[in-house]
Amino acid sequence: MKSPLLSQPGAVPAEGRDEGVAAHYGDLFREQRALADGSGLVDLSHRGVVTVTGGDRLAWLHLLITQHVTELAPGQATEALILSANGHIEHAMYLVDDGETVWMHVEPGTQGELIAYLESMKFFYRVEVADRTEDYAVVYLPAGSIAEVPEGAVVRETAYGRDLFLPRAGLEAYAAGHGPLAGVLAHEALRVEGHRPRVGFETDHRTIPHELGWIGTAVHLQKGCYRGQETVARVHNLGKPPRRLVFLHLDGSEVHLPGHGTPVRLAADGAEGRQLGFVTTSARHHELGPIALALVKRNVAVDAELLAGDTAAAQETVVEP
Repeated sequence: MKSPLLSQPGAVPAEGRDEGVAAHYGDLFREQRALADGSGLVDLSHRGVVTVTGGDRLAWLHLLITQHVTELAPGQATEALILSANGHIEHAMYLVDDGETVWMHVEPGTQGELIAYLESMKFFYRVEVADRTEDYAVVYLPAGSIAEVPEGAVVRETAYGRDLFLPRAGLEAYAAGHGPLAGVLAHEALRVEGHRPRVGFETDHRTIPHELGWIGTAVHLQKGCYRGQETVARVHNLGKPPRRLVFLHLDGSEVHLPGHGTPVRLAADGAEGRQLGFVTTSARHHELGPIALALVKRNVAVDAELLAGDTAAAQETVVEP
């Protein structure tokens, strides 16, 4: 869906998965600094919005997702995954319950597939699942923001900011009174800095939660059965994941950032060495310079100097080997 905020002065449209909103509004670093200082907002209205209503909503979701939600209090934010039968990540859901309805936002364009799965699992439970993407837009306010929240708006508050579910018809009016606007590139740079994974970026067809540090934040280890739980329990109790997420400080002298999928190798082996992983997301940070997240083999030494394509990279551990 194309956001009306793309008509704002300086707006440059995002591409790829974030198509439909602004990549930036003319000054990437200014926008990042504003978010880091707790001001401004990010238009995330391209993300899918799904609701679940009905008296059984929490008990039913509890059976399907990786998070413990039977006692989720109204207003309490959480996140959860839906896994395949083999434990591979299919969806990440960012949830909050308002006392009557579970609201969640998901990756752009994935809500249809998610809803189809949820509908197939309703059975006799008293629940209704709805796609509310056409009616509601997600807006991000950074941590420390003092922006007013419209009366009646659903808020998902986390340590790194607030997600607002706003009526789409009121998006322009809200943004006009609570700027400055920041684009998704600024939002992504702070996400990379915070080591927060994103489905479709840090994941591929075989990613399991342990590789990305989602155990404990999106995966609850003390709950009943759900699809893929056997893999989660087996890796947690008996082994180690085959790969691990790392944070990379990239050589700032390079003009171009390594894109998603760029091979990661040992610097000592050179650009023709054996591939040990790949870049998942890269960004230009207002303080740290060029940075990235990457998924590498678990046995890569934590102090090894790496190459992301032909760019030198020093790693920081996100997931312990």
